[in-house]
Amino acid sequence: MCPARPRSLASAVSSLFCAGLVLAVVFALVAAPLRSSADDAPSKASASPPADEAEAAAAQAPAENPFPGRFPAPSLDGGVEWFNTSGPIDLKDLRGKIVLLDFWTYCCINCIHVIPDLKYLEEKYADQLVVIGVHAPKFENEKDSENIRRAILRYEIEHPVVNDANMTIARKYFFNSWPTLVLIDPEGQFVGRQPGEGHRELFDTVIGRMVEYHRAKGTLDETPIRFDLEKDKVEPTPLRFPGKVLADQAGNRLFISDSNHNRIIISDLEGNLLDTIGTGAIGNRDGGYDEAQFDHPQGMALVGETLYVADTENHLIRTVDLASRSVSTLAGTGVQARRRVAGGPLREVALNSPWALCELKGVLYIAMAGPHQLWKHELDSNTVEVFAGSGREDIIDGPRDSSALAQPSGIVTDGTALYHVDSEGSAVRKVEVGPGGQVTTVVGPHDLPRGRSLFEFGDIDGKADKVRLQHPLGLVYHQGQLFVADAYNHKIKRVKLEDRSASTLLGTGERGTSLDPLQLSEPGGLTIAGQTLFIADTNNHRVLTFNLETDEVAEFRVAGLTPPQPPQVATTGNSGPPAIRVEPQSVRPGQALQFAVEIQIPEGFKLNELAPVTARLEAKSPQSLLEAEQLGDKVEVRMEGTAGLIEYPLAADSGDGEFELTVSWSYCRSGQGGVCRFAREKFAIPVRISSDATADRIRLTAGSDDSGGGS
Repeated sequence: MCPARPRSLASAVSSLFCAGLVLAVVFALVAAPLRSSADDAPSKASASPPADEAEAAAAQAPAENPFPGRFPAPSLDGGVEWFNTSGPIDLKDLRGKIVLLDFWTYCCINCIHVIPDLKYLEEKYADQLVVIGVHAPKFENEKDSENIRRAILRYEIEHPVVNDANMTIARKYFFNSWPTLVLIDPEGQFVGRQPGEGHRELFDTVIGRMVEYHRAKGTLDETPIRFDLEKDKVEPTPLRFPGKVLADQAGNRLFISDSNHNRIIISDLEGNLLDTIGTGAIGNRDGGYDEAQFDHPQGMALVGETLYVADTENHLIRTVDLASRSVSTLAGTGVQARRRVAGGPLREVALNSPWALCELKGVLYIAMAGPHQLWKHELDSNTVEVFAGSGREDIIDGPRDSSALAQPSGIVTDGTALYHVDSEGSAVRKVEVGPGGQVTTVVGPHDLPRGRSLFEFGDIDGKADKVRLQHPLGLVYHQGQLFVADAYNHKIKRVKLEDRSASTLLGTGERGTSLDPLQLSEPGGLTIAGQTLFIADTNNHRVLTFNLETDEVAEFRVAGLTPPQPPQVATTGNSGPPAIRVEPQSVRPGQALQFAVEIQIPEGFKLNELAPVTARLEAKSPQSLLEAEQLGDKVEVRMEGTAGLIEYPLAADSGDGEFELTVSWSYCRSGQGGVCRFAREKFAIPVRISSDATADRIRLTAGSDDSGGGS
């Protein structure tokens, strides 16, 4: 297997497309100078370079393909269902685009780490690159299409994804490890593959040179493509994928990690909203509650009036001073650690996906999911360091430094020892904190040869090694027992420490929203106050309560809680192609200024019915024909087939004005609709309203060089 994290680009090149695939790529990269850095801010690749720049690029482009494909890329047929697209995608419809296939599964922390790199590449090469996720499941729960759809929403993925539940596509591409990236050139040829995470710089370099070569050759299609995203089909909710909960019975408070809203909610235990920490925007800004930012926070720990937060996707530990209502950063650099280290000064050592926190006797313990370890920070010290786990991903018992963990995602204490869940090993573990402390498995598989413990999962109650869970994410200690959020079984399990027995407490095992019988959807966090168990029912966007004495279940609603305001996106009216100059148009007065637009679609395509045709009208000179509030906003065009009508109420019966009309539309392959291209045409139109005019509307043709005139 290829190394997952090469130490440098040079060493990555030596392992790129291992098993002897596409050695020409390796030689080309070794010989060529580097052009980009993973730390650079993405700058969108030019979609339409000026003629002189294109000629210069062609002159500088290599005469021979630096990345020759070895054979036609296998088809993407065989998937169960497609997401973020209106239909299945055929690679033939992407001819002219560079295609990057991401073989992933949504439980995998390494796969999650690849997502920011894919977003970087998608933004930089927006009109040249298409990323397609091939979801190749590990767990049984991950074969379910609805669960994948929710994972796409949770991880905010905006490229097409296919559910390869039967591993049909994976077998075609000889897939054998998560994650694996596969590169296909604009001519549909398989170029190579690279397993593991941390390859942004490598793929940035390769894709950049592919763009240069195929642009010069004329085989690069830089027409924008638009997909129908799952995020556009859902309604906002007060909570969005809440990951963890933490009860403070003495202070009558409940803290909720509202993970996909990038904030922490504080309510009392009766559901009255007390405070919101964070703006809701992704970021790592310190400051007051109304200016602080997080990036998908998860676990929390409370020590006095200080709340510690695992700011997971920022790779930071944050502190919240509840008295002064301010947020600061305790540990981490804000950049994911790309190699394992023993620890170091708080703000100098990089962390890797801290997922859960627990304080015991003045020490903050961290479930560090990325390197498969537990870390610790002695409060008031200036360091953070590894506490348990060798870094090998497995379930191996033994001394803390030689034991193996597998993506620890929840951690608690009984006041003496630590207990955590290893989600990828589907096991509950115990960690002794004293000198010579051991790591042992409470329930679930362990110490099986050749990493088999990672694949021994299921839904089996019983005792000790015979118990089977499926990707547990959270747990809480209560009176000699653990309650475990058995996420992929959609259940809460009870584990008695006295005899290491596990039994189902809540959940039918089927995903759902019913309260009677109770159904859950990948619950991620648990906490207890008195005899009330609070459950972060993550994929149902809710928190539930379960009374341990009466067995009563209820939804815990925070009164007055609303979603954060969506981030403001700046728009520029001058973006896109230059305007087509239209002959002056004279129109007779009426109730509205009308534009009749006929959209010409290439043969074999059709307008995308799921994406409305839109228009935006702006005044380019002083005028009195239209009120100012009618201008500048995007409006939906009323369509009949390919003919559209746009109307703006007239404010005067006569006068002149210079207007700019931008019409945008999306079109897809007829009968398929999976790949939809985006088009926009801009018209500069001098308009006169006059009683002498004969035309009642302005007629335009979009999608060709012809633009209309009045009639």
